[in-house]
This record gives sequence, structure tokens and C-alpha cells, in this order.
Amino acid sequence: EHHQKLWDNTNYFRKELQNLGFDTGVSTTPIIPVMCGESSIAKAMTKSLAEHGVMAGAIVFPMVARDKARIRTQMSSGLSMDDLNQVLSIFEKVGPKVGLI
Repeated sequence: EHHQKLWDNTNYFRKELQNLGFDTGVSTTPIIPVMCGESSIAKAMTKSLAEHGVMAGAIVFPMVARDKARIRTQMSSGLSMDDLNQVLSIFEKVGPKVGLI
């Protein structure tokens, strides 16, 4: 039951991020990247998300190539659809502010 919920959440969140215009890379796991390119954009996105109560890590150089910075999100079976939709609305709000979408 938890395993199925994890994958339902993963697939929904990835699809909705893509529908909003975010690049989620090629991951097929519950760790869903949001590709940012430049480290400054990933850091700005992480900061803006945190200001809205969303924790997501910036993965930047030297952990990845200079032009491959990303935000790391991780799904959980404990998240409800309301939780996911709330986070998605925050991504939709802050993405344009940092020039990501």
C-alpha cells in the first residue's frame, strides 16, 4: 500500500511539474530533479521555496557540472494530494520569479 502510494505521488508530482513547464530531467525514481542550469537559479529557487515553507535542496557545482544545477525534490507516501497540490502551486508561483519558467 505504501509502495503504491509512493509511486502514485511520484508519477503525479513529476507529471504536474512538467505540465507547469519545469524540466524534470531523466530520473525515474521518487527523487525528482528540477533542472535549473545555473547554480544561481537553483539557489534562488531553493531560497524562494523555503520562504513559502517548501524544503528542496539545491544541487550545484561542484556536485554537478556548472551548467547542470538542479533542485532535488523527494516524494513520500505520507504526502496527500492536497500536500502535493500546495507544493505545486508554490513551484508555479516562484518559478517565474527566478526565471525558471
